Amino acid sequence: MKRAFAFVFAVFAALVLAQDAGARSRHRGGQQGTPGEFDFYVLSLSWSPTFCESNSGRRGSGEQCNRERPYAFVVHGLWPQYDRGFPQNCGEAPWIDRELIRSMTDIMPAYGLVLHEWKTHGTCSGLSADDYFKTVRQASERVKIPARFVRINDYVTVSPEEVERAFIEANPGLADNMIAVTCDSRRLREVRVCMSKDLKFRACPETDRHACRNPRIVMPPVRGG
Repeated sequence: MKRAFAFVFAVFAALVLAQDAGARSRHRGGQQGTPGEFDFYVLSLSWSPTFCESNSGRRGSGEQCNRERPYAFVVHGLWPQYDRGFPQNCGEAPWIDRELIRSMTDIMPAYGLVLHEWKTHGTCSGLSADDYFKTVRQASERVKIPARFVRINDYVTVSPEEVERAFIEANPGLADNMIAVTCDSRRLREVRVCMSKDLKFRACPETDRHACRNPRIVMPPVRGG
């Protein structure tokens, strides 16, 4: 009897620990969350030439990577975040009108990107599709791209700190603990800017911790440059 009780207790304890671990994992990010329950946004600005040189860009994405569409920084997404971790895929994504998708392609230059961001991140915002993409545009307009990065016609080597500093100088109120530059093994990939729900710049220590650590990185030129 004692052995049977011990076995049942051990199974029960294991189930409780697993449930608790799952809850912690959801809070740390990469798991389904509850729409509208998050702490802040990250506006991710992708350096399009790097994407177009990557395997993903070379396999397709003619909408974005065609040489007749010379993109520099584009909006990758506006991502709801926890102070630690992030939610994603927060329930079934309601259908969105093709005209709404088309209206976003000046800053998010691929239909597939718009749809992916709505499903993966927009559903976690607690907003309708119209309101979410309106917020994406407002966030994008909140950040001024430094003049030197509006267009680059040749390969340029920079430091992540140099890129951060240029954005900070171009955007009053932005500080070095509110922005992060990401990279692959050698190229700049994204600039990520943290914002409150009302789109004011705010600190985001965890986002900053995942920034690029390479001392020097390359920015490929704008296509067609």
